[in-house]
Amino acid sequence: MSSIIDDLKQQYKFGGITQRLIYWNIACFIVSYVIFGLLQIDFLSFVSLSSNPADLLWKPWSILSYSFFHSDFIHIFFNLIVLHFSGQLFLTFFTQKQLLGLYLLSALFSGAVFVVAFYLMEVVSPIVGASGAIMAILVATTVYQPLMNLRLMLIGNVKLWHVTVVVLLIDVMQLRLENSGGHIAHLAGAFFGFVFIKFLQNGTDLSKIVSNLFDFFVNLFTKTESKPFKKVHRNYQKPVSKPASRIVSKDKTQQQIDEILDKISKSGYDCLTKEEKEFLFKAGK
Repeated sequence: MSSIIDDLKQQYKFGGITQRLIYWNIACFIVSYVIFGLLQIDFLSFVSLSSNPADLLWKPWSILSYSFFHSDFIHIFFNLIVLHFSGQLFLTFFTQKQLLGLYLLSALFSGAVFVVAFYLMEVVSPIVGASGAIMAILVATTVYQPLMNLRLMLIGNVKLWHVTVVVLLIDVMQLRLENSGGHIAHLAGAFFGFVFIKFLQNGTDLSKIVSNLFDFFVNLFTKTESKPFKKVHRNYQKPVSKPASRIVSKDKTQQQIDEILDKISKSGYDCLTKEEKEFLFKAGK
């Protein structure tokens, strides 16, 4: 049992943001069902997003929390399969931070579109599920690289845009059927994924909104170590006269003596001038 837990910890630590999003969704699903089973509390009612805007006043977190909870096992199972598939494709071209930013921003956008659409239709209904955010990741990757080759079991080689079009058509055809709110959120997420890539291609990375917000809170609660002031002492020494000057002067004196001695050897002592004789006399002392 401990080895399984250790493996899960390693996968969470080194698996990347896609793996962590999957773990977060599974953890939220387990928490909701454990609370319901033990305490008989409908926990989903506290985290689901209601189409009634007034409900946001007492549970404002629901505009984002709904995208991490699911209604049943089949719901979360298929969502996480698509999340793993689309997340790995997205990370082929983009970063972990961009994936997290796209997931959260598209969840906010999909939730807002759902609330507005159902409010205009005068329908009050809750919604849970990560489908809108997952659809944004899939569509964003498709818009960026539509001709990517995929090999699907029992089907063979297809293009990425083929898969995405089929998924979108299913949502469009089911708009008037059961769970129309969910399908509205899916299509809203798909639209946001398209917009995200278009902004990115024009030089605007919308995911930096999330990255900068996280960095702000991290820096806010991280204590910066103050470096103590270090006083630097400099020892000034009196310049020491260079011995080279003495060597030079000595060499010049010796050179002059040698020249005088050479002159004596050639012409005798009497050929020296008065200054040369005095210099030779002083040097011999």
